[in-house]
Amino acid sequence: MRTGFFDLFKIGLGPSSSHTTGPMRAAGMFAARLVERGLIDEIASVRVDLYGSLALTGKGHGTDRAVVLGLSGMRPERTDPEQATRCVETVVQDGALLLAGTHRIGFSMTDDIVFLRREVLPRHPNAMRITACFSGDAVADEQTYYSVGGGFVEVEGAPPSAGDGGVTIPYSFASAAGLLAIGEREGLAIWQIVLANESARHGEAEVREYVETVWGAMQTCAERGLQTEGILPGGLNVRRRAPQLYRRLHEKSGGDDALAPMDYVNAVAMAVNEENAAGGRVVTAPTNGAAGVIPAVAHYYLRYVKDASGDGLFRFFLTASAIGALYKENASISGAEVGCQGEVGVACSMAAGALVAALGGANHHVEHAAEIGMEHSLGMTCDPIGGLVQIPCIERNAVGAMKAIHAARMAMWEDEGHAVTLDAIIDVMYRTGLDMQTKYKETSLGGLAVGVVEC
Repeated sequence: MRTGFFDLFKIGLGPSSSHTTGPMRAAGMFAARLVERGLIDEIASVRVDLYGSLALTGKGHGTDRAVVLGLSGMRPERTDPEQATRCVETVVQDGALLLAGTHRIGFSMTDDIVFLRREVLPRHPNAMRITACFSGDAVADEQTYYSVGGGFVEVEGAPPSAGDGGVTIPYSFASAAGLLAIGEREGLAIWQIVLANESARHGEAEVREYVETVWGAMQTCAERGLQTEGILPGGLNVRRRAPQLYRRLHEKSGGDDALAPMDYVNAVAMAVNEENAAGGRVVTAPTNGAAGVIPAVAHYYLRYVKDASGDGLFRFFLTASAIGALYKENASISGAEVGCQGEVGVACSMAAGALVAALGGANHHVEHAAEIGMEHSLGMTCDPIGGLVQIPCIERNAVGAMKAIHAARMAMWEDEGHAVTLDAIIDVMYRTGLDMQTKYKETSLGGLAVGVVEC
């Protein structure tokens, strides 16, 4: 299993891991490549061609902004929203950028970033090609990149990254069945298997520190989203609703409201995704478009579960990463490839199994909860209006979080096995996504993306 916790949970900028974080990383990789090859000071111009879904929804997702940031040498995990805005404004004003942060070239976001909406490269719907030229337009270097979901980037002609740096991990698995078998054989919980593997890669102290970093970033994002009022950018005039919902929850806190936990989960999930839609700092979990599900369920665990603890939260995150890795390597977490079932659906599945682990459930309960979470997310389309991660994405995170909690409770009630395995549902999800018409994926060509506009 190549994909680990550090890969799945990345801190970056909204609104999209596939359309913002991925392209920013790819552009940064290209700029660094020019430096490594000793070409940087000879480059006179750079052109970026965006294909397929990156072109169709790129404006709404801020892909052009992300490209500028990456070419300027910025990295998603180290860039704050204000810094990103200043950089883009400077490029627009000057008609130039500092390539790799060192070499000034002329650059127009209108002319040098080309949205090829009718062209799709065969490997993946999210493709981009970057070309650097010497003076006189002779090509100095060119590379094609694929943003394959969750901020992951693949390079044309290069195999997927091993992800483990060549380190031999103690418990290798490629399926949920294999993961359960290891647990049975070794007497280990899923989170303990993940901890052993991650410790082999990074050391246990670093693993624990990064889990704290990720949780801290999620908390900060939620807190900011629960306090920030206003209209989200993009032109749809979508009002931030999380702060009002949160205020009403507090106003009713003195009463006896049996549905208060539901309102709280909804508020946190929406707060995170409203921050994401505004281009704020979020954690891919496993994607930006689904970033609200896991933190909302984690907040629910700490606030409403008796005897909740930091240890339980640690189990929660490591277990979530094991489930997410199974989807990433055996199916997809890209809305452009398999629809929103690969984003909110996967996040729901991850959160459901993770909550079971936090509650002290057995491995088979974790697997069952993850299966339930996806079974009832199958076929979920990805149809953001205007290419903006707002409608239906914000509410969808709240629904996904509640579904995860339901799935965890249902799984823990059942001890006599279940008919559909997690491995089977992952396979079905992937085949469903491949069969889904392209217009119902991340293209803004079908579903709510056009239905609301036409009404």
